[in-house]
Amino acid sequence: MILKLAWRNIWRNRRRTLITMASILFAVLFASFMESLQKGAWNHMIKNVVNYYFGYAQIHQKGYWDEQTIDKAFTYSDTLSHLDSKVSAIQGVVPRLESFALASTGNQTTGVLVIGIDPERENAMTNLHNRITQGTYLEDNDKAVLIADGIAEHLQLKLGDTLVLISQGYHGINAAGKYPIKGFVHFGSPDLNKQMVYLPLKESQWFFGADGLITSLALKIDDPDEIRSAVHAVKSILPANEYEVMDWKELLPDLLQAKALDSAGNYIVYFILYMIIAFGILGTILMMTKEREYEFGVLVSIGMRRMKLGFTVWIEILIMGLLGALTGILASMPVIWYFHQNPIRFTGEYAKSLEQFGFEPIFPAEFNLAIFSMQAIIVFLITSLLALYPFLKLKKLQPVEAMRD
Repeated sequence: MILKLAWRNIWRNRRRTLITMASILFAVLFASFMESLQKGAWNHMIKNVVNYYFGYAQIHQKGYWDEQTIDKAFTYSDTLSHLDSKVSAIQGVVPRLESFALASTGNQTTGVLVIGIDPERENAMTNLHNRITQGTYLEDNDKAVLIADGIAEHLQLKLGDTLVLISQGYHGINAAGKYPIKGFVHFGSPDLNKQMVYLPLKESQWFFGADGLITSLALKIDDPDEIRSAVHAVKSILPANEYEVMDWKELLPDLLQAKALDSAGNYIVYFILYMIIAFGILGTILMMTKEREYEFGVLVSIGMRRMKLGFTVWIEILIMGLLGALTGILASMPVIWYFHQNPIRFTGEYAKSLEQFGFEPIFPAEFNLAIFSMQAIIVFLITSLLALYPFLKLKKLQPVEAMRD
């Protein structure tokens, strides 16, 4: 009975009801859009840095990650090469031999990260072949390099030019070589785009004097939810005193901290936004309560209990809040889907400033039903809390004065 009465009451003044629902709708829309952009930008950043190179987990010799020297290279054994057959969550293993070198051409020199890769396995995990902008992909027996676009731009290199690499190899031997440029690759992460040079694994082992050795073994894990179980399974197989197995959060703590800091800043913005939303909704509730004082006075005078009347008004506001939240979800979906398919691309000075912090200046919206539902629930709870105001008003209501006003 009360529910039926509340439903009829909210449509007695359609304009007031629609204003209240519209304020909740735009609150849900704006909050959902902000959170989807923030999560989308970070997920895109993590995908660029983690999934496009580091992988969601890596295996090294014990202590390598703290020192990161080629002297801590280890043998690429059969046990390591067949981990994917022993752990179901791992779809492939990607061996790499990594070390820093000076790259030069003519009178220009820059520091680069030289990575020896198994071309087929590397492409299976990072889709490196699809990021080639010019030239062709590496083959196992090539004596050539792929370089990132940022290096090519800095050193003013063209396809077919020769790149000179100078470094220190395994246990201090001299490492030097001249390699023709077979192709250019482009990364979404500006940092990766300014330092990556790829050699076939066999050639890099010859270059660094590290025959049969690798410095890291990246694990291809397609489902991020299985990272923890995969890392635990690998740790149970390998000797803990010889190897370290690390997930991406351990590999990139700075990225994780930057994300947490950015999220904390967003919580402040959300708080301000929710305060604005709350005052907007409270304004419509105050307006509704004031307009209906005469009605409340009459109902109390003829014997309706204040608690029952207050509960009826509370139900009315809850219904408006629920309708506003649901329409807010429906309005948010096409907007966020559009920006999910057509990411916001920044240019000019703002884009350069983002790149300095390691961000690609592209903000795709994250299309996730949890975002819509969470924002709708928060706004609905705010509305439910503010809907308690009529109880306080009815408790102090003087029927005669209300009817006179």
